[in-house]
Amino acid sequence: MLRQRFAAASGPSTGPIGRSDNPTRLWTAPGHDRRMTDAMGDESELAGRRDGAEKSTEAGQGRPEENERGRGTRGEEAEGRGADGARQAVEDEGADGYAEVNAGGEVLEEQEVTDGKEVTDGTEADDGKEADSGGVVEDEGAERRRRNAAWRAAGRSLHRTSAETTPAQWLTRLAAEGPSVYDLDEAVDLYGNGIVGHLERRVAELLGFPEAVFFPTGTMAQQVALRCWAGRTGSQVVALHPLAHPEVHEQGALGALSGLRTVHPTRAGRLPTAEEVRAVGEPFGTLMLELPLRDAGFVLPAWEELEEVVEAARERDAVVHFDGARLWETTAHFGRDLPEIAGLADSVYVSFYKSLNGMSGAALVGPESFADEARVWRHRYGGGVFQQHPAALAALLGLEQELPRLPSYVAQARVVADALRAGFEAAGVPWFRVHPEVPHTHEFQVWLPYPPEALTEAAVRQAEEAGTALFQSWYAGSAGGPPGVAVTEVGVTAPGLEWTADDVREAVAEFMESVRQVLREEVRETR
Repeated sequence: MLRQRFAAASGPSTGPIGRSDNPTRLWTAPGHDRRMTDAMGDESELAGRRDGAEKSTEAGQGRPEENERGRGTRGEEAEGRGADGARQAVEDEGADGYAEVNAGGEVLEEQEVTDGKEVTDGTEADDGKEADSGGVVEDEGAERRRRNAAWRAAGRSLHRTSAETTPAQWLTRLAAEGPSVYDLDEAVDLYGNGIVGHLERRVAELLGFPEAVFFPTGTMAQQVALRCWAGRTGSQVVALHPLAHPEVHEQGALGALSGLRTVHPTRAGRLPTAEEVRAVGEPFGTLMLELPLRDAGFVLPAWEELEEVVEAARERDAVVHFDGARLWETTAHFGRDLPEIAGLADSVYVSFYKSLNGMSGAALVGPESFADEARVWRHRYGGGVFQQHPAALAALLGLEQELPRLPSYVAQARVVADALRAGFEAAGVPWFRVHPEVPHTHEFQVWLPYPPEALTEAAVRQAEEAGTALFQSWYAGSAGGPPGVAVTEVGVTAPGLEWTADDVREAVAEFMESVRQVLREEVRETR
């Protein structure tokens, strides 16, 4: 049945979170269960929009309904069921092959895995199958493979990521293009020298810091950075946003591994203001700012606001660390170059596989003594990898090829966002949200008032039947949000540069027709 396929298609609802204009309430993805402020307008406004959506439903567009699956608790997050549980699965990728990825290259949907082989929505972690209330078992892995095959085969897409690449394609590309950025006849790297050291020096130069340290993962880089600063400041307290990566996607590692504790200057769906930093009710040693704040919609502050926030932290005798996984694409919004942006902080972490579309890995930049200590902790955390030349070479290619293109991706994302709004209006969608209205980077969120399973199925059908991958996976908001509202992330990379505004509007019309067809089928099956 279609409803059963939806259940298999959706998996744990582990997607991103809401918008940040007019902060009043923030709705989070199920499994997070974070009731914070933000997001989609005030309650009365939402009530009116929900009423409008229901009336449109009666006219034949299908009734939005609240998705109840996968709602965890803060305690469950601590046991490994947070939003990154699904993304983590791809790092241990099994027989199912490709994982679904979001606009920025992160895994959006894989079978959720926890330490105890336990999941929260009725799936079984050991066989990848899901049973519905009637005892019918669906092969969730087969449905996932169908989705990924459709999106990979689509002739038109707004973005492509390295996660869609086969090993053969990667190795062929590295061999063909690698000599343009590094002498491949040099001796192979051992424990961080050779090409890895070359990459570190390149990143340090790009960001204007004396030293950079390569890490196999961004999570490790971030953990080491905050641990080092805690020792140097004498404070175990880190001030950061409740939607920041360490709070949502690192399974409580700050406390579990380093004994660090966090405080939140704000709970709004945006970066904290200087006043909020000054008002934190206890001392803290480090202020961590995620730029952009992905789970709030890839949002950034204004440049002057960022300067003021950093100054407020200095007034509190705190150091400043940037989670700059996506810092590379912030230059268009800030109107500043990378050294000036990074130079506001005492240390910065950057990723090589998100915006730069690399294979894996991250770098941590900071003062020389800080970098020396970070290398010690990297080894203690198990990050002293014997050889890493494929990842390092892919990162160098990303710096050479993707980094210069990012401003054009940001500009095109703004064209796409405008065209999406026009397309939804023309299609008679009763309520929608493109957030931010003007994207701060080349990634943003789209919200629609339909079940996420229906939207994902419609996206797959559009890719299969028309060869157009306008959207990929959709996710539901958690309890406390408006019923029936789903969210997805949209990103624009090189393939998206070929789209005109008319192309986007036509694709929206096609997508919405697919949505209505899916909803009609569901209604017939439930009668």
